[in-house]
Amino acid sequence: MILGIGVDVCEVSRWQAALARHPGLARRVLSAQEAGRPAQSQAARFAAKEALHKALGGPRGLSWADAEVTVDQTGAPSFALRGRVAEVAREQGIAAVHLSLSHDAGLAVALVVCEGR
Repeated sequence: MILGIGVDVCEVSRWQAALARHPGLARRVLSAQEAGRPAQSQAARFAAKEALHKALGGPRGLSWADAEVTVDQTGAPSFALRGRVAEVAREQGIAAVHLSLSHDAGLAVALVVCEGR
């Protein structure tokens, strides 16, 4: 059963401009591994975190660091949830979080589907 859906789009040039204006931004919202990726991948990961927040219903008190986008050996993205984000997911009965990322033509998009038991 689908318990939540979230989508977010991030313009890569706006992400780059934000990084230029706020040098510590990448370290505040991305893990070291996420921050080491190219700008379009960083923008997609930021969009993924925003989409996850929407899929969870927008609860307060979530930390960017508690949701890290990882990739498996085939390159498929997924979330590693920790802390308050993992707690909220458990409280909502979420058994799986599905993630799709794409970037093209200067835009990065993320789709999150939260699946229940």
